[in-house]
Amino acid sequence: MTATADAEAAANGLTPLADYLGSVLRRLRALPPLDLDLTQAYGNVLAEDVVAPHSFPAFDQAAVDGYAARWEDISGGSRGPGYVPAPSGMPGGRSIRLNVVGDLGAASWRPVRLTPGSCFSVAAGAPLPIAADVVVPVEWTDQGMAAVEIFRAPKRGFGVRRAGEELPAGTLLARAGTYVSPALVAVFAATGIGHVVVRPSPRVVIVATGDELVDVGRGSQPGQVVDTNSHALTAAAAEAGALAYRVGICDDDPEALRGLLEDQTLRADLIITTGGTGTGPGDMVRRILSRREGGRAGPVTFTEVALYPGTALGFGTVGAEEVPVVCLPGEPGAALIGFEVLARPAIQLLAGAEPVFRPSVRAHLLETVSSPAGLREFRPAHVAERRGGGYTVQPLAGGPFTLSGLAEANGLLVLGERVTTAAAGSTVDVLLLDRRR
Repeated sequence: MTATADAEAAANGLTPLADYLGSVLRRLRALPPLDLDLTQAYGNVLAEDVVAPHSFPAFDQAAVDGYAARWEDISGGSRGPGYVPAPSGMPGGRSIRLNVVGDLGAASWRPVRLTPGSCFSVAAGAPLPIAADVVVPVEWTDQGMAAVEIFRAPKRGFGVRRAGEELPAGTLLARAGTYVSPALVAVFAATGIGHVVVRPSPRVVIVATGDELVDVGRGSQPGQVVDTNSHALTAAAAEAGALAYRVGICDDDPEALRGLLEDQTLRADLIITTGGTGTGPGDMVRRILSRREGGRAGPVTFTEVALYPGTALGFGTVGAEEVPVVCLPGEPGAALIGFEVLARPAIQLLAGAEPVFRPSVRAHLLETVSSPAGLREFRPAHVAERRGGGYTVQPLAGGPFTLSGLAEANGLLVLGERVTTAAAGSTVDVLLLDRRR
């Protein structure tokens, strides 16, 4: 955001989005770390760097099923027990016969040594005999048991994995702030790690407010609105890595809302409410949570932010534990955009993830669009990679208030406060959404 855009937003009585986000995120801290068994660590964020205590592989081993041999015995450097004529593939058009002196499986542990003209039958993962420097795949042999005839000579080192070849002891495996993926679990286990220190997944409680709300599974009547938001926001919080809990609908009753929020502080690291953030006659959340009592400001501050859709956002803390609470608008499109802009970064910060924001790219705009002056708009769009590099972005029909557009989007087109028209062919910013299809 430029200084001019900041000034324009301030002149309109709106808080620039970047300023608002900065003020909110500075008030949050990552959750305290805990030590977890490796089987429980998936999906959490590392709280400290992880270094390999042991090498991987831990010992020299066969990478393929075959015969472990000395390369000089099969390359023509040593006559060993003698050459046998072969159609092709060996030096001088001859095959080589080696004595098979034993079998080694992955569970073999006694050290053995190769002598000239001999080999061991080995399974992938088996420890290599001393002096072996090549493994001949079984397909390149006659698969003999007492003696084997080799028809094709691999290069020195083929089929061999040396100790520490992939990950020497002391290797930095992952930095703090990295999500623990299934592959990272495998890396940790392979290098001898059984526990890691992580940030716990934030417990996020979602509350929908409003006398007009009815639960899903029925058609709405005049004066009724199906509760879309609590279901959608619970899914969004889970997608962001939180342990998400939907508590359902709370009527616009001051004591009921206060009591519900107080109860939820016992199990929540973050509470998200939806609905009632405006200044209209039915916007009770703002009235209740921002009300001054005993000369003190309310627990939640509501701010008019230069954001489209949904300028009215709330943030504060509730309860003796001062659990953070984010208040989002009630319109479903505005609630989902508000979640992406404010609630999702808050969840990422609590989880200790880095970075907290979605990745973004610059993309070639395929269609001219208009945008409200003085507001930063987030519009559902479809992003595609261009052949030869770069991206294109197609705005989806209906703009940010259309749920069908949000459902189809894999990106959010970002139009700044000073943009009233973005022409087709111009370059724009796009947030990339992680759609797990």
